[in-house]
Amino acid sequence: MQIFDPDTRNLSERHKKIYAYFELAYTVVDVTAASLFVLGSILFFREATAYAGTWLFLIGSILFGLRPTLKLVREYAYLRVGDYEDVAVRRP
Repeated sequence: MQIFDPDTRNLSERHKKIYAYFELAYTVVDVTAASLFVLGSILFFREATAYAGTWLFLIGSILFGLRPTLKLVREYAYLRVGDYEDVAVRRP
């Protein structure tokens, strides 16, 4: 098994389940971050709500930073389930 190999999700039923959970989490984070950015943009049209808009942009940015973190955690979960002896082997 190589890290970030898209075929890893098909190695077993457990791998498929891990993939499904992380895809769901990834999608929820994506939709939430995008929604906060849109809402923050709307709030920037009025000076009275610009402060709240700034916070929504910050939270959205943090969520966009969470996306690659979810992928790393998913790969770690794969390693805990499966064959991890050849993780260091590089593809040609």
